[in-house]
Amino acid sequence: MPVVPPQKSKKKKPTVPLPAPRNLRTALGGPSFFGNLITTILIFLVLMSVYSLVESFIQPTNEIPLSTVAADVAAGKINSITVNGDGLNIVFTDKSTATSRKDVAAGLPETLATYGVTPAELSKVSLTVQGQSGFQFWFITLAPILIPLLFFVFLFWFLSRQVKGAGMQAFSFGQSKARITDPADSSQRVTFADIAGAREAKEELLEIVDFLKNPKKFLDIGARIPKGIILMGAPGTGKTLLARAVAGEAGVPFFSISGSEFVEMFVGVGASRVRDLFQLAKKAAPAIIFVDEIDAVGRVRGAGVGGGNDEREQTLNQILVEMDGFEPAEKVVVMAATNRPDVLDPALLRPGRFDRRVTIDLPDRRDREEILNIHARQKPLGPDVVLSVIAERTPGFSGAELYSLMNEGAILAARENRKEITQYDLIRSIEKVMLGPERKSHLLSKKEKELTAYHEAGHALVSSVLTYADPVHKISIISRGRAAGYTLKLPFEDKKMQSRKQFFDDIAATLGGYVAEEMLFDDVTTGPSNDLAVITALARSMVARFGMSEKLGPIAFGERQLGNEPYSEQVASQIDAEVTRIIVEAKERAKKVISEHRNALDAIAKELIEKETVERSEFEKILIANGILPKKREEEDASIVPPAGDIV
Repeated sequence: MPVVPPQKSKKKKPTVPLPAPRNLRTALGGPSFFGNLITTILIFLVLMSVYSLVESFIQPTNEIPLSTVAADVAAGKINSITVNGDGLNIVFTDKSTATSRKDVAAGLPETLATYGVTPAELSKVSLTVQGQSGFQFWFITLAPILIPLLFFVFLFWFLSRQVKGAGMQAFSFGQSKARITDPADSSQRVTFADIAGAREAKEELLEIVDFLKNPKKFLDIGARIPKGIILMGAPGTGKTLLARAVAGEAGVPFFSISGSEFVEMFVGVGASRVRDLFQLAKKAAPAIIFVDEIDAVGRVRGAGVGGGNDEREQTLNQILVEMDGFEPAEKVVVMAATNRPDVLDPALLRPGRFDRRVTIDLPDRRDREEILNIHARQKPLGPDVVLSVIAERTPGFSGAELYSLMNEGAILAARENRKEITQYDLIRSIEKVMLGPERKSHLLSKKEKELTAYHEAGHALVSSVLTYADPVHKISIISRGRAAGYTLKLPFEDKKMQSRKQFFDDIAATLGGYVAEEMLFDDVTTGPSNDLAVITALARSMVARFGMSEKLGPIAFGERQLGNEPYSEQVASQIDAEVTRIIVEAKERAKKVISEHRNALDAIAKELIEKETVERSEFEKILIANGILPKKREEEDASIVPPAGDIV
């Protein structure tokens, strides 16, 4: 499934209220009371220091005694006096100013008369009296008392509010942490038009959309839409995206939560969050609840699978009870996703709960091309880009991997300061997603380079000669990821099933590198270690899972683990013997192919040493020159650029 490209749109607030985000720290008490107290006191001290510093820069006023004022009045040096309460603002005849103070209870003429100023001398001075308002009087009088009092009242109010908030958060610890996608928010809305492939899954989910839009026609006829739909598929196939698309098509709120978000270290929290989530959804009905990775809480109870956990099992029990409590008229649908359906509790999957199972497969070639087209919407592609070729080269890729492929192609183009993405960028991105980036600093010695070339040539040669092995499309001895070299091969058509003959030929082709090292250098290295692990697991699966052993017959043996031994030691010995026989016979077949076509092996290895990378067209020329007919698809058009494929 593709990841929907971002759309620029004004984001609207959800219409359904959700609890505010919380975390463990706030739920357990929030910020410390004493921490807030110390912080507030420090702020108060800093403000006082700043005020004192500013006050020190203020120039002091020229304040003179009242006796000096009386002498200056008698001498005719004062032009005017302004009386403001007990304060005197004096202006001298030379335009200089000064201040002084008088007795509050007595007037200025009476006060100056006691100092010997006559009325005639005082009449030469302009006297002005300014009245003080009642508010100003009371403010000046009470400010020294009220300001400190108000400060401490504010301080204690602020601290008590913090403590109250922490207590309320502690009570809300059991509330749901679900995220909501509002149907009116166009920036987050997803529809089926934004999803390529998964045609059967979308058809299955259209019934859910129709029910959420028009529930009456189902209820009138007595039909009950499935309460739960579980989406199963490999990682990256778009399970979450499909669930969002159902909500987007129906235009209903979408409550999304992960299974791991229910379980906490405190017993009962998970069950409480489950109850809160279902209550929110019922209030917002019609709505969709989506639980991602439900196997985190939905594992089999009491079977020892995943370990015992009372809190997890209690959470699962609450989910079962809530889903049973749905009434026919309640328009709430529960959707869940998992890539481990085999570990889910049977009670969760029974009819009446998750009774509809939708399997999402990896996309086929046509689906991959549609997904690539969606991811290419906002990317400037060059004229040489053919996405159908890229789709052919990527069998087994999930939607997430195809998104990564297109993104890596854009990154490669930007790194080289180009404005368009070319076909070569996308081809390189396939190998980068599959194997990792090129390790240009990993330089091989001459001996190692020759050995790696013959190793990869052995893979390619055996795969090309054996009938049921997949054709080779590229060989390289350039290091990528953990591989010193690689051979890319894939079938011409997508396969849903593998036959025993194909398995036998694949094992022989995988052993081609090991056999080439052993035959040409009379030694083996650690290079084929991954090849050996792959073929051993494949051979064991052929015998124990797929019933492809002629000796043991069509029997599927379970996994042999400590405490779970579905077969005896004698049968285990027979399985080991069959695995060994299959691998030994495949090795002999690979050795026979390499012995008969030694010239072709040398020619392929020589070309690899010179060029380091050999494409399909060059490789087929070498095969034809050595008498080997290359594999061709039926009705293959020579004008189509050939694909590349899987790792051997």
